Amino acid sequence: MVAEMEALEKERPAEGQIPHVKDHPPVKFGQVGVLLVNLGTPDGTSYWPMRRYLAEFLTDKRVIEWPKLLWYPILYGIVLSKRPQKSGKAYEEIWNKELDESPLRTITRSQSDQLAESFGKEFPNVVVDWAMRYGNPSIKSRLANLKEQGCDRILVFPLYPQYAASTTATVNDEVFRALMEMRWQPAIRTVPPYHDDETYVDALAESVKRKLSELEHEPDVVLTSYHGIPQSYFKKGDPYHCHCMKTTRLMREKLGWDKDKLRVTFQSRFGPEEWLQPYTDKTVEKLAQDGVKRIAVMEPGFVSDCLETLEEIAGEAAEIFEENGGEEFTHIPCLNDSDLGMKVIETVVRRELQGWA
Repeated sequence: MVAEMEALEKERPAEGQIPHVKDHPPVKFGQVGVLLVNLGTPDGTSYWPMRRYLAEFLTDKRVIEWPKLLWYPILYGIVLSKRPQKSGKAYEEIWNKELDESPLRTITRSQSDQLAESFGKEFPNVVVDWAMRYGNPSIKSRLANLKEQGCDRILVFPLYPQYAASTTATVNDEVFRALMEMRWQPAIRTVPPYHDDETYVDALAESVKRKLSELEHEPDVVLTSYHGIPQSYFKKGDPYHCHCMKTTRLMREKLGWDKDKLRVTFQSRFGPEEWLQPYTDKTVEKLAQDGVKRIAVMEPGFVSDCLETLEEIAGEAAEIFEENGGEEFTHIPCLNDSDLGMKVIETVVRRELQGWA
């Protein structure tokens, strides 16, 4: 009898695994995954890593909506022959030399690690990971990794507070493309935009207060600079502009400021199309020419500091302001992996995991 019991115990499947059946591979289940997804990063600053990254980014139909017959000759004939060198030099200015990676990769990894540590004891069945929409680690590879760890339910968190088809939607597109190759697909939830979430708005307002408290003089104007999109995307029904305007309006209410003190601008335009206005660089230039001596700029739409915040704003915009007569330019960092930033991420994840964890 003892021998029979021991034999049965050996045949019993481990917890969280499908019972072994002849010719059926062992499959883990019962875990819940959380996948943080940021925009992307090149693997290096030299020509070929930059070209691979830019090619993946700029061939996305959600990013550039022009017909391929019109866009691809320009992309492969002009853009990808010159842009990698220019972008590579810009990345070199902000590159994390110690880890040999971009700040975006460093910060996103830290956000994932901190969230995993925070959830570890309270939710032992939750597995946290991170990915990039363009570059590495890819969404496909990290979804596969979560599934291999037994995650049959996965919450995908596109790290964009304001929804745009060229950001949130393209992350979701890539997630479901990956699922098309899976026989046993995990259940998927995707985090909706949280541009008006109270915790998020509170964190932005507090980050402004903290930074300004370090300054000898308070800025005359503070700009909330958002990544732009073409006007044509907005006219097709993209809600991005509305989300940006609401975020800044709610910040004004929290800070007790008016529209002249806290303003909305848009940065990072590309190509010949008209983009959302007013443009950040032009606004910074005009403010300086009009005699404004002190300004601060923050980027509420970026969860982590990256090329667009560190090089384009903290670098280029600061130079434009000073060259046109401005005296004090302050860059307010993104929420990043700070206590404020992690509180926002954790609050959103807890809300969206309800019923799963």
